[in-house]
Amino acid sequence: MARTIHNLSCRACVIILVAEVLTGCLLTAGCAKGHRQAEVATAKQAAGPKAGSSAIQITVLYDNYTLSEGFKTGWGFSCIITGTEKCILFDAGANADLLLENMDKLQLRAQDVDLVVISHDHGDHTGGLYSFLGRHSNALVYLPSTASAGLVQGVESRGAKVQMPDNALQICEGVHLTDSTFKGNVEQSLVLDTTEGLVVVTGCAHPGIVEIVKKAKQMLNKDVYLVFGGFHLLDLSASQVQSIIQQFRELGVQKVGASHCTGDRAIQLFKEAYREDFVPIGVGRISIPGKL
Repeated sequence: MARTIHNLSCRACVIILVAEVLTGCLLTAGCAKGHRQAEVATAKQAAGPKAGSSAIQITVLYDNYTLSEGFKTGWGFSCIITGTEKCILFDAGANADLLLENMDKLQLRAQDVDLVVISHDHGDHTGGLYSFLGRHSNALVYLPSTASAGLVQGVESRGAKVQMPDNALQICEGVHLTDSTFKGNVEQSLVLDTTEGLVVVTGCAHPGIVEIVKKAKQMLNKDVYLVFGGFHLLDLSASQVQSIIQQFRELGVQKVGASHCTGDRAIQLFKEAYREDFVPIGVGRISIPGKL
C-alpha cells in the first residue's frame, strides 16, 4: 500500500514538473513574441513617416506681407515647401540678406533643400538665389527655359546643377512644373497633386492667373484646392478683378491665397469673395491639410 502511494506521488510530481516546463516554454515564447513586436514597433518609429505622409507645409520666406511680427518684408516672393518627397525652395525674393535673415528666424536650413524652382527671371524672384547657393549649392535648380545666360552661368558657377525644361514636368512625386512658355509669357508655376486637390503656386502669374489655373487642371485633370502666390493684378480695375474671381469660381478653385504683386485692392476683393476660404499669405508658416 505504501509503495502504491509512493508511485502515485511520483507520478503527480512528474505531471506537475511537465506542466511547469510547458508553462515556462509558453511564457518564454510569449515574451519573445512580445520582444519581437516591440522591436518591429521601435524600427517603424525609427524609420519615421514615409515621404508625403505628413501634411504639406508652406513657409513663406519673402513677401510684401507678414503673418507675424519679427520678420522683414520686401517686394518679392519666396517660399519653402516641405511634406513633399523633396524639399523645395520656390523663388528667392529680391534681397539676399532679407531672405536669409527670415530663413534663420524661421529655423530653416538651406542644406535641407533638395530642389530650387525659379518661376521667372525677374530680380524680385532671383535676388537671393546666389546667396542661398552660397550656403548650399548641392541642389538641382529649375530655371525657366528662357532664363538669361547670366543667370544660368551665375547658378552653375556656384556649383549647382541647372535644368531648363521646355515642357510641363514632374520634378518629384506629386509635384509638377507647368510649361514655362505659354500665352507669349515666360513663367513656370508649381503644381502639387494633393489628396485635397491641386495646389498651384505662382510667382507673378505674368501669363495670366486664370490661364495658369486652366493649365494646371488640363495637365492633371483634377480639381484645384488652393491657388496662392502673386497674381499680378495691380493695374486691373475692380470689375476686372471681379471677373477673374468669377472665373476662379467657374474653374472650381476652392481656396485662394493672393499675395505679392496681386495688389492690396485685388487682395481685399478676393478676401471678401472667398471669406473663410481666403488663406492669408505672408512671411511665416502655412499648413495645408492635403497630403501627396
